[in-house]
Amino acid sequence: MDKLRCMNSKTDKRKSAPLLDAQLCFALYSTSLSMSKLYRKLLRDMGITYSQYLVLMVLWEQDQLTVSDIGERLVLDSATLTPLLKRMEAQGLVTRERAASDERQVVISLTAEGDALREKAVELPKEVLRATESSAAELAAMKEELMALRARLHKNTGE
Repeated sequence: MDKLRCMNSKTDKRKSAPLLDAQLCFALYSTSLSMSKLYRKLLRDMGITYSQYLVLMVLWEQDQLTVSDIGERLVLDSATLTPLLKRMEAQGLVTRERAASDERQVVISLTAEGDALREKAVELPKEVLRATESSAAELAAMKEELMALRARLHKNTGE
């Protein structure tokens, strides 16, 4: 009888435990891993990482931004961003210069090589669309839902 009670206790604990596949956090995490794997493959020929691609996209939209401006846009702190930017500078993709108006600020600018990657990147969204087997409208709706979720989480976590 004690053995049966022990088995029922274990079964009850398993029933009350959160199920991995039922968790939104795992769905987001595993999807993010899959998306990162796709981008790693797509960016390999460009010789850049996904993080570097994000920085380049910010600078393609507006060149000559401070580290803090880039960090704000990518939701990254300067301790994470600075080593990444130094590697990008070593690769010849960006330059880093102290701002004349405030030497505490570092301005990041595209080099010709960093700007030239923009042309190669034009095809990436089409490749992502193809890999997701979704329509452009489906992906746009999904992105809007995720952005709204991120905003609510940001608001409710006090960040």
